Amino acid sequence: MEIIVNWVISSLVIFSAAYLIPGVHIEDFFTAFVLAIVLGIINAVIKPFLIIFTLPINILSLGLFTLVINALLILLASKIVPGFRVDSFWWALLFSIVLSVINSFLNNVVKRK
Repeated sequence: MEIIVNWVISSLVIFSAAYLIPGVHIEDFFTAFVLAIVLGIINAVIKPFLIIFTLPINILSLGLFTLVINALLILLASKIVPGFRVDSFWWALLFSIVLSVINSFLNNVVKRK
């Protein structure tokens, strides 16, 4: 049940963030559901390898390179999910920051109840 709640929360955050950020376009709420699944799979499978592979540059940048990795993964998801489009790398970077902050906040609120 917790997985479904996290999935719905992530979908709502994705849909609302895409509405607020002008460089991110999403067709409908179902696309947000699919994007939440795809981003979850990408973050579970590809992201750990990228973090390990880029560890030296990540250490030198004090972890800020992780934001670049997140933006690149969002651009990858935009190529995979039909109905989801990001105009540029910078919009993807802003979208990843907004997603991270809001998801962290909402997941903490749900877990405390």
